[in-house]
Amino acid sequence: MIIRIVRMHFTEAGVDEFLEIFEANKVAIRNFPGCAHLQLLKDAEDAHCYTTLSHWVDGQSLENYRKSELFGKVWGR
Repeated sequence: MIIRIVRMHFTEAGVDEFLEIFEANKVAIRNFPGCAHLQLLKDAEDAHCYTTLSHWVDGQSLENYRKSELFGKVWGR
């Protein structure tokens, strides 16, 4: 199992845009082959900082996701 942790910092305007994109796509990410868990965490002290925590069954599943159209749609902005 691969555990992927990604910490992101946004501008004030960027937070709303990110949350909208994430909300619209979180089910598709969770249903992507090989994704066992997806969670969005908000920093307790920095309102512009979020972390995604995802579990992948193996490295190939994560790589397939990173090369997918879905990944580009969500993270390629």
